[in-house]
Amino acid sequence: MFDFRLQVFHTVAKRLNFTKAAEELYISQPAVTKHIRQIELHYQVKLFDRQGSKISLTPAGETLFEHAEQIFAIYRDLEFELNHFTKDHRGELRIGASTTIAQYVLPPILAAFHEKFSDIRLSLSTDNTEQIGKALDQGEIDLGIIEGQTKQSQFKYTEFTKDEILLIARADHPLAKKESLSIPELLKIPLLLREPGSGTLEVIAHALKPLGVKLGQLQKEMQLGSTESIKGYLMNSNAMAFLSVFTVLEELHSKKFTVIDIDQLSIERSFLFIQPHGAKEGIADLFMKFAHRHNFR
Repeated sequence: MFDFRLQVFHTVAKRLNFTKAAEELYISQPAVTKHIRQIELHYQVKLFDRQGSKISLTPAGETLFEHAEQIFAIYRDLEFELNHFTKDHRGELRIGASTTIAQYVLPPILAAFHEKFSDIRLSLSTDNTEQIGKALDQGEIDLGIIEGQTKQSQFKYTEFTKDEILLIARADHPLAKKESLSIPELLKIPLLLREPGSGTLEVIAHALKPLGVKLGQLQKEMQLGSTESIKGYLMNSNAMAFLSVFTVLEELHSKKFTVIDIDQLSIERSFLFIQPHGAKEGIADLFMKFAHRHNFR
């Protein structure tokens, strides 16, 4: 329904890479360039600054991106609401979600979904990313929502939302006032880590690898199986922990915890919906669309 050129711009603006945008849109890179150029000619503005192989949004590009986000949000709402008139939504949806998502992200979405679709029976099981994949493979759940880095070929992955992993310490930690820590300093700090199989642990390992650091080099004080256990430990210790920003919003707001910056280290990830390939469109897809729409309000 919407102008494909705007979709091309939006994809390039998200990826900041013409080649990746072309692959995602299944068109050629020259076609991507042509669409961007036509928008620039129409509005008589420059949308991207190019420095070698890298691109960035100009102020005009940032403005267009903000409006494109709003336009696509309206289309998502419109599509969802109109589809609701044509389908009778009944049945059961078994969701399996990794711990961070189940505890900190899903509850308000589940409540809103149940209010709108009261004839759908929902159940939520919680486990780490590795076990969620096994449960989906064995047919024990209909939809998984995970936080890991590794992708398995038997599943289809759809992005849900973005997350950031931060190094967290209690607010009165002796190092809290330092602007940032170097990698050698990080290796000397006692850390609380999640259990093997945790998606968070996998993402941390992936982010440290380009810096030449392995998980085994970190000074592990203890491995704990839940975020709440880690948070309670941190309040009474000089240890630190890598935690999702979703899990510490309240403590950061109340200034019980603080974020410790690490030189050259930024850990971002996507929360992902995971389904078997070839799964028929049904209640799981309805929930995915609803969750995505709810998340971008």
